[in-house]
Amino acid sequence: LIMLDEIDKVSSDFRGDPSSALLEVLDPEQNNSFRDNYLNVPFDLSNVMFMTTANMLETIQPALRDRMEIIRLSGYTEEEKLQISRRHLLPKQMEENGISEKYLDVSDSALREAIVRYTHEAGLRHLEREIGKVCRKVARRVAEGNTKKVKLTVKNVPEFLGVPKIEPDEALKHDQVGVVTGLAVTAAGGDVLFIEAIAMKGKGGLQLTGQLGDVMKESAQAAYSYARARAKELGIDEEKFTTTDIHLHIPEGATPKDGPSAGISMATALVSVLSNRPVHKTVAMTGELTLRGNVLPIGGVKEKVLAAHRAKVKKVILPMANKKDMEDVPKDVQKEMEFVFAEDVREVFREALMPPIEKAVPLQDESAVNSSSKAASDASGS
Repeated sequence: LIMLDEIDKVSSDFRGDPSSALLEVLDPEQNNSFRDNYLNVPFDLSNVMFMTTANMLETIQPALRDRMEIIRLSGYTEEEKLQISRRHLLPKQMEENGISEKYLDVSDSALREAIVRYTHEAGLRHLEREIGKVCRKVARRVAEGNTKKVKLTVKNVPEFLGVPKIEPDEALKHDQVGVVTGLAVTAAGGDVLFIEAIAMKGKGGLQLTGQLGDVMKESAQAAYSYARARAKELGIDEEKFTTTDIHLHIPEGATPKDGPSAGISMATALVSVLSNRPVHKTVAMTGELTLRGNVLPIGGVKEKVLAAHRAKVKKVILPMANKKDMEDVPKDVQKEMEFVFAEDVREVFREALMPPIEKAVPLQDESAVNSSSKAASDASGS
């Protein structure tokens, strides 16, 4: 067994191209007579099993990637991280730092706090570092003669780890016009995206900001074209497309974003702001949109659903073709949330959009938005 770690970091320059050399090595049809040009000796590699690891598939040479069988491993869930840290990481760090349970007692709530507010990763490397930091501080106290047992709880975690580094994502507090909760996958796992749209007087332009990639920009254009083509059906005044400019923004502009899976989220934000219909605050969504309004499947369902669960979202809208991927989502998470599987974007609008409010309310006045959307919700209920 030969292990090649981080194969996605292999690059070519004037000194050579390692990826091309690996083509013959990893091909079982021809590696039985592989000749090493440095030693000038033939090797039989047919009985060698090669295993490689990578964080990204896109940077691996296509011909090399074609010779591999790809096994995707998703990141750990919050509950998995808790169990691994309780059973393995904490005992390991306590032993390495020379302390026992006589000196340190860590509660599950404290470990969960370290997972959620001090680390943001798919794996456990940073979490182990934070646990080690706690153990070292306790070991120092013992070395200084303070042998009193330390009980680590949520309240005293900042005393050992400092100010929390990460603010956990939370669902929107109010129903708002033009603000949609989207879902995405990053290198650290699932994440929540808040997609904002606002209308202003203009000539029918569409402005996109938030460091979006080309694919994401094209999805926004497709969503805008769909809304324009179905304006009458969606309750949008067609004159708005010639007298109104739309600005669509995805916050955290320092973070690059790309991919087609925000298509239905951006379409919902655009239709919401053009028809003056608030979006339900407890609904999150992900899915690719076509010009005909079809909702296409996306990847990373498990990570996205877990991100929505962390943010306390009540309802998640997914493409119908991704219904089979729900097998990967933990059963306890499925019980706590409602899932809607859509084939057409009109189904998304029915689930996410509320009845129109009579008068446009500025986004800054959240209390007014909340009261207006509540009144609309009461009216629709009656």
